[in-house]
Amino acid sequence: MELTQAAVNDLLARLGPGGSCMYLPGDLDPKELAGLLADRYGTPHTLVLDGFADPTVDDSRGAALLVPFEDRAVTIRAWAYGDQWVGTGTARDTEGTERAVLAIARREVPEPPDAAPDEGGDVDWLERLGRITGWTLPDQRPDMDWAETESRLGTALPSDYKRMVETFGEGAFDGFLDLNQEPWTDLREDRLLVWAGTEHEDLYCWKPDGGDPDRWPVVVRSFDGEDVAFDCRAAEFVCRILVDPHHPFTMARYFDTHWFMNYGRRD
Repeated sequence: MELTQAAVNDLLARLGPGGSCMYLPGDLDPKELAGLLADRYGTPHTLVLDGFADPTVDDSRGAALLVPFEDRAVTIRAWAYGDQWVGTGTARDTEGTERAVLAIARREVPEPPDAAPDEGGDVDWLERLGRITGWTLPDQRPDMDWAETESRLGTALPSDYKRMVETFGEGAFDGFLDLNQEPWTDLREDRLLVWAGTEHEDLYCWKPDGGDPDRWPVVVRSFDGEDVAFDCRAAEFVCRILVDPHHPFTMARYFDTHWFMNYGRRD
């Protein structure tokens, strides 16, 4: 079977939006299928390897994908995508033959908390962002050398941004808002540092006014070159655009369930 992204679309459509699975044709390469899924969903995490299930796997990490295979799964890798888990790999069929498989399961994510417009400065926006995205994985980049990065950039960086990078690593919120692993300096002549960007070519920046990076306002450089300032920090800004449908740069109109697509997670 020739695998293309269009063929993958057809397979997923046959499974439908609910929980289901299928054994795939014998000439299909499961590694090639996993590669195509990684191209669209990011780096997977492993549920089963060489017949041994990860003992930490629970409902928050895609355990529902394993239910149809009982104890016959050989290798299963999974992706979180909106309100679904997508999984692929190999499993033994009822006759004991190892075959490529594809599965979808419902992903239950807690109802996102609102953006807390009336709360004061004591809100832990990183903790709130974790709840909004259903993030349960360990910190992805806990060993970041921020001293070296800040020395090279010639400035300290906001603490909430550094926690975001350490927590989520390289990837995108809702597969749409890319989190830079260090700020871009392309707009330095405009006195802006870029910490994130979207497929719509909006750039999320700081205006580094004053000596305290934790007080830098967020500035959005839109695709048409307009700058729009917001009196908040980066993590708060991300929380608000994810869940507030009235925010001028909202993502809530496009995504009901929020997640973080990781591009380089270590298994």
